Amino acid sequence: MASRAPRPDIEQAAEPAARQREKGSASARSLLLTVLGEFVLPREGEAWTGSLIEALGALGVEEKSARQALSRTAAEGLLESVRHGRKVRWNLTETGDRLLREGTERIYGFMRGPHTWDGRWLVLTAGVPESQRRLRHRLRTKLTWLGLGSPAPALWVIPDASKEAAVREVIRDLDLTDRAYAWTGPSAEIGDTAKLINAAWDLDDVEKRYLGFIESFEGQAASSDREAFVHQVLMIQEWRRFPFLDPDLPAELLDHDWPGPRAAAVFHDLHSRWHRRAQAEWDRMEEEAATRH
Repeated sequence: MASRAPRPDIEQAAEPAARQREKGSASARSLLLTVLGEFVLPREGEAWTGSLIEALGALGVEEKSARQALSRTAAEGLLESVRHGRKVRWNLTETGDRLLREGTERIYGFMRGPHTWDGRWLVLTAGVPESQRRLRHRLRTKLTWLGLGSPAPALWVIPDASKEAAVREVIRDLDLTDRAYAWTGPSAEIGDTAKLINAAWDLDDVEKRYLGFIESFEGQAASSDREAFVHQVLMIQEWRRFPFLDPDLPAELLDHDWPGPRAAAVFHDLHSRWHRRAQAEWDRMEEEAATRH
């Protein structure tokens, strides 16, 4: 199957952050959300404007773009500002806190370890007319986040019947209960399962992305707290895409040695290795922002 996107540059993570920005590797808002989830969420959801501006600056984002990202994120209801004299402190809203906690759980729990398969699938049909594009987009985003793939219009599948409750919640939240039907159970062994999988997910592309991730980050070292901070954020930026792309299929449905577990091992090992120094760099930025006039 032809891949849909080019393989990440294997030298990408080692290049200056400004160069990565020029390549369009991550938007200011996307980087901001990663910083919020990794450093602000664990600290009661609060941060100074100055520390957020400096953090994004270390990642190659200009101050104007960083301030626009803050404003946009606040307009979306994820942040709210509180003035302290001449300075501004940003707080995560209830919605922002919930969004980041859900994302953190998914990102760090994804492919954390091997899992057994009981042979059961979940199959969902949900018809949303073309005229309701926003609703179609929301449905696709939520189901993709859960790992489901769509091999045909209005049809969604995943070899994981335990997702039933989560799928039911999505359907209920989008008010599609009267237009959706779902079943769970083993395959009837009619048709080619490999063709179904290839139609539902672009695994060729996912595999290339995993190999690119491994080549970019495996063996990378940080010589300072600042470098650990930058490496940590950029690595999370890359890793956070995989729960959207990879359904984490059971080994029984994969025909060769899948690089996902190796990429996950690289991610968790480096995250653990850089964690203390990256957090120390964030604390330094917060302290300086608090005392800055």
